Amino acid sequence: MSRIARQPVEIPSGVDVELNGCHLVAKGPVGEMAMDIHRDVSVEQKDNQVRVLLNRTGNIAMAGTMRALIQNLVTGVNKGFERRLELVGVGYRAQSKGRVLKLTLGFSHAINYPVPEGITVETPSQTEVVIKGIDKQKVGQVAAEIRAFRPPEPYKGKGVRYADERVIRKEAKKK
Repeated sequence: MSRIARQPVEIPSGVDVELNGCHLVAKGPVGEMAMDIHRDVSVEQKDNQVRVLLNRTGNIAMAGTMRALIQNLVTGVNKGFERRLELVGVGYRAQSKGRVLKLTLGFSHAINYPVPEGITVETPSQTEVVIKGIDKQKVGQVAAEIRAFRPPEPYKGKGVRYADERVIRKEAKKK
């Protein structure tokens, strides 16, 4: 079995995990999420730990994957996840109005991005976007979709980038 799958998932206080056959439900202070367990692995819960066990020897990688998904589920309902985006460029702005994120990214028109359910988008300043939610995959997908409107270009570094992203700049063409 993989090294990751051998480690148990610790359940913090305030989080309740229920296991019904191959269906796992986690409830915490931030929200509630559920997931289905893959048929190649089984899950057992003892005290404040959840362990992933292998049913068949054929799919060892699935045990590590399910353990990581369960860890993300527990972390999501306990603390939640967050991605920060920065807008770099003259006139690039973001504004959050209700369930719509309005982006001005140098096009002839503004982009109105409808925010999906379960995700909250905040704009602390005009050039910052903070995406929050309890589902790690959904938060990352929304951040990637917003970044895809104007990814950072390598010559001036303009565009939408993750807060921790480093854009490698190219030198301009010489005559």
